[in-house]
Amino acid sequence: MSSLPGPGPTGAAGAADPYSPGQVPRVLAGREVELGRVRDRLGRVASFGELAGPLLVFHAPRGLGKTSLLRASEREAEALGFASAWLACSRERPFLAELAHSVDRALEAVDLAPEQRRSWRDRMRGLSLEVGVLGVSVGGEVTGDAADDGDHDVAAQAPIGALQDLLGEAARAVRARGGAGLVVYIDELHAASADDMSTLLNAVQNLDGARADTPLTVVTAGLPVTPEAIVRAATFGERSAFVPLDVLSPADARHLLAGPAADLGVAWSSDALDLVLEHCGGHPYLLQLLGSSTWTSRRPVGGDVLDIDDVSAGLPGAEQQLRAMYAARWAVATGLEQSFIVAMAAAGTGNITRAAIAREMGVDSRAISVPRDRLIDKGIIEPVGHGLVRFTMPGFDRWVRDRDSQ
Repeated sequence: MSSLPGPGPTGAAGAADPYSPGQVPRVLAGREVELGRVRDRLGRVASFGELAGPLLVFHAPRGLGKTSLLRASEREAEALGFASAWLACSRERPFLAELAHSVDRALEAVDLAPEQRRSWRDRMRGLSLEVGVLGVSVGGEVTGDAADDGDHDVAAQAPIGALQDLLGEAARAVRARGGAGLVVYIDELHAASADDMSTLLNAVQNLDGARADTPLTVVTAGLPVTPEAIVRAATFGERSAFVPLDVLSPADARHLLAGPAADLGVAWSSDALDLVLEHCGGHPYLLQLLGSSTWTSRRPVGGDVLDIDDVSAGLPGAEQQLRAMYAARWAVATGLEQSFIVAMAAAGTGNITRAAIAREMGVDSRAISVPRDRLIDKGIIEPVGHGLVRFTMPGFDRWVRDRDSQ
């Protein structure tokens, strides 16, 4: 379990709400195995001063705690003496500029000696491709081993050597100061362009050639489409370590709710926890949402016990928020994609076959590939096996059916 500092004291209106839907949770429950994967990499860098790669990629639909997992790991890494660079990819922002800025901030945060920072920046200024970040130039030519398996054309368009130098020099500078090394956290990796992904993959691939002198690891997260996007960007990207996140087990879901409350002297009845799990399953965001709305409806103080009536009173607030989220997902879908969504919701619940959706739409199954792929890319549905998809947000299918019947 990883946790943030506890909330403030109980006030006249009750104890402060310890749940945080849509934010990093106060208690990260059920991710010890995944945190262990990152810890193994950090331990390798700290012990041997070498690259722990290739990329580690956590992938899951929204709301399952990818960002929370990375943030928890970031706190642990910094406590071990790592400099950590964090960035979230966006389709609207240049990847290299953001990464260079993040690395520079990471070096500043670990109080790198002034002369070491000057030396590092001087090296960066010597590179050829200007990106205008804090006066640092990052760029360079593709090295001889920058790409393989036919990816030369993609790699030739990316400043691979520049990123290789940027990460390698920064990691060695942290180690020279006495730190453990550099860890780069990249969230929303699916939003990076194919060229940016190729740049990153090739740079890390090249650094592996000097593994013994590169105290670095790169940990990333993205939507379920991320592994496919990585392999499209560079075929050797399939060597990345792909780790899917699933919903929480019942025991972990109960701990997510009970742990923060217990820190404030508040308990949940067993029946109340069962009711929350009945509505939310093990979906971390939904658990946080209903936990928060239950807390708000009761405003408990130390010694109180949250019961079924409190959960029932909190349900309308949680459902209102969910309806807003469902409406937002509907709004970003095109007309054809909305037709696909309606057909998928009408075909049943859970995992839906491609053939069933096509039948509902009255078309051949080959005709639904484009809206299917676009909805996967938007994170509204996800593939769960050959010819099977499901909605990524529980309850969305019911909302669509209710909307369509009005």
